Amino acid sequence: MGLDFTVINGYWGVIFIGLLWTIGITLAAALVSFFGGIIFAVIALYTPNWIRLPFRAFEWTFMGTPLLLQLFLIYFGLVQIGIDLPAFVAGVIGLGLHFAVYNSELIQSSILAVDKGQMEAARTLGLSRGQALRKIVIPQAVRDVIPPIGNNMIALLKDSALVSIIGVSELTLSAQRGIGSTYRPFEFYVLVAACYYVINLAMEWGLRHIERRIQTAR
Repeated sequence: MGLDFTVINGYWGVIFIGLLWTIGITLAAALVSFFGGIIFAVIALYTPNWIRLPFRAFEWTFMGTPLLLQLFLIYFGLVQIGIDLPAFVAGVIGLGLHFAVYNSELIQSSILAVDKGQMEAARTLGLSRGQALRKIVIPQAVRDVIPPIGNNMIALLKDSALVSIIGVSELTLSAQRGIGSTYRPFEFYVLVAACYYVINLAMEWGLRHIERRIQTAR
């Protein structure tokens, strides 16, 4: 039968809406994973054992189970205890928490690498430990882990396709709807792959720009 990309013409609107959903859920989950990673790192390093140990169990749960299972538990499981989340919100929470745990490990290592004398100097100047962490230690730690966190953000973009399983009309699900009407999977999947590639390039460009700004600021 050959390839016929003209079959896509009637579905540009559907694909565009799917693209917007993909970008939206990626950005929202990236923010959750970034700031969540910072919060998780502080909890893991500076809270008492009665908080730290349950949190460690929470981390191991997210690191030791598939992301797809986590999305199912958040979207379908929480309903059984009275928490009914929209699919988009469940997707953001699932993706965000999953990658926040990995970002937390990176940030913890970076915090521990900051010279302890800086914390002591900040405390000597009258800052509380929380103020010293917020103003001195964490900014340095985050600056040093931007490249690996950026890699996690790109992985998050790719894994965002999994939210189609819980009904979010992102790129993959939008393409599947077109395929269901035209029975032309190859053309739609090639288009979706190209869209992901372009978003990926844009993210890499943005991350390189941020890294250059950080290097200049140093």
